[in-house]
Formats: sequence, C-alpha cells, structure tokens
Amino acid sequence: MRETPNFTGWRATILHRPDATTERLTRQLKLLGLHVSVQWEPLAPADLPDIVLVDADQGWDDLLPWHDSKAPLPVVALLGSEAPGRIAWAMEQGAGAIIAKPVAASAVYPTLVMAVAIHAERTMASRQLQHLEERVRLRPLVHAAVQKIMAARKVDEEHAYSILRNCAMQRRFPMEQIAALILAGAGPLPEAG
Repeated sequence: MRETPNFTGWRATILHRPDATTERLTRQLKLLGLHVSVQWEPLAPADLPDIVLVDADQGWDDLLPWHDSKAPLPVVALLGSEAPGRIAWAMEQGAGAIIAKPVAASAVYPTLVMAVAIHAERTMASRQLQHLEERVRLRPLVHAAVQKIMAARKVDEEHAYSILRNCAMQRRFPMEQIAALILAGAGPLPEAG
C-alpha cells in the first residue's frame, strides 16, 4: 500500500463499553470522516462495517463473527493492559494494529492506516497462497498430460513438458488448464516444436 487511505464515508464500529475512551475515539474518527457506531454486543455478520475497533481488555471469543485470525476487514485492538493473554486474544481476532488506552488523538489516524495496510497485505497473501495451493493440487493433471504427449509424440519427458509449456504460452492459459483440455480430449494434442 503506497498511499494512505481517505477514510471519508467509511463505517467504523467500536466494540467497547461507552466511556471516555469511546467518546474520544468517536470524536477523532468523525473528524477523519468516518460514520461511527459504538456497541458492546457481538458484531452481526450480516452488517459488517469497513473497520472495527475492539476492546481487547474485555473482549470475548464470540464478540467478533470470525475465527482463526481471518478477519474480513481491518481490525484495531484497543488495549490498556500488557497482559500476554489479552495481546494474544487481539491477534487471534485478526488485529492489525493497536491503540493504547487511554486513547491519544494523534494515535488514531496512523493506527487506522496501519490496520488497513496490514489487512490488505494479509488478504493478498491469502489469495496468493490459495492460488499456489490450487496449482499444486492440479499438478497431477500436468504430469498426466505430459505422459499423454510422450506416448503420442514419442518424445522424452523433458520434451513433452516443453511442448505443453509452449502450448500454454501460445494460448495464454495456465499449464494446468491446457493439461486438463488435453486430458479431456477437447482439442488436438499440441505439435512437437
């Protein structure tokens, strides 16, 4: 993330008991252009805001509707304690940044920027991992297509793989997709080049 986001129009939910912390935080978030709601009940999965700020000192496991740190949005932990268990809980909820309590107005904007950037990086890394896992899962198709090319064209494995790779590059498709087409008989076998 190279540029800092403009938070105007974003919806923020503060999961914290109403007190001086929430008043100060709400005031600062509104100055940044966010629409703010404060609640001390579990967040509904059907109506998620753009960013969540959660009391990590008193939060509980079902306060947020996701598990395993897979937050679908940026999360900021509000933390006044140094208790390792509370820090671990915040991390388990997917917190990408922490605002220390009592809240300093100057900490809010940089923390929001950090939480948004970390969430974007996590999302991108997760997508890349899913893509790579899918490619690994489809590797047997590539191997089977290479075997089919070897048998049909009477070439060695390296040459058959090269034929498959060249065909994929010419058609601008992933090798796994070309391999699936070859195995399904959806087209002629690529020519030896």
